[in-house]
Amino acid sequence: MSSTKRLLASIHDVSPRFEAQVDQLAGVLENHLGKGRFAMLVVPDHWGAAPLREAKAFQSRLRNWSDSGIEMFVHGWFHRDTGQHSGAANFKARHMTAGEGEFLGLEEATALRLMREGKALIEDIIGREVAGFIAPAWLYGKGSLAALGQAGFALAEDHWKVWKPGNDEVLAKGPVITWASRSAMRTASSLAFASLARTVLPHALDTVRIAVHPGDVSKPSLLSSIDATLGRFARSHRPARYAELS
Repeated sequence: MSSTKRLLASIHDVSPRFEAQVDQLAGVLENHLGKGRFAMLVVPDHWGAAPLREAKAFQSRLRNWSDSGIEMFVHGWFHRDTGQHSGAANFKARHMTAGEGEFLGLEEATALRLMREGKALIEDIIGREVAGFIAPAWLYGKGSLAALGQAGFALAEDHWKVWKPGNDEVLAKGPVITWASRSAMRTASSLAFASLARTVLPHALDTVRIAVHPGDVSKPSLLSSIDATLGRFARSHRPARYAELS
């Protein structure tokens, strides 16, 4: 295993709404990467139905996870996209996510407010700075990108790269390996891509990113693929922290 090759893994949609699924995924990641060697993307109020501010027991779990070394990212606010889109943004909203690209169509002022409120809430809970901001579904509009430069986050990520919002310096490139559970066709496509990635990407990328979601635990085929993919890259890439990129 080369010390210059890094494996960055993350659990998305961390929320009281998905506590059992997050527990299961954390166990899978720990089995391959070790304790605290991955990130969690925290949603302050998933779809307006799971306010983190009121979930005291889950707040305690977030603090414990953070204390163990898990990096915490702000992952939108509601995660749900309620905007109206046109052109390229409409295509992204319809085909790249199931109504969850919350920050795709937000105006700069709204995006900045939600980013700052999410940052303050999660930092108050965990007692340290968050690692950065990652938009739901990795989708950003012009307003959200403009807000990122003002919100004070050290890192941001989309599907193709990790960068510093302050100066737009790109820190890592390459597609995120992720899975889809919401349709049979999308599941099959994600399984095929993960299989291809296990063959091609160990030699092609110094930094490999793997992202899992609560819905992944609903299908044994996805869990099997996640297990195989983590095992493959853990042999060639060192489990690392996003902070090491900056």
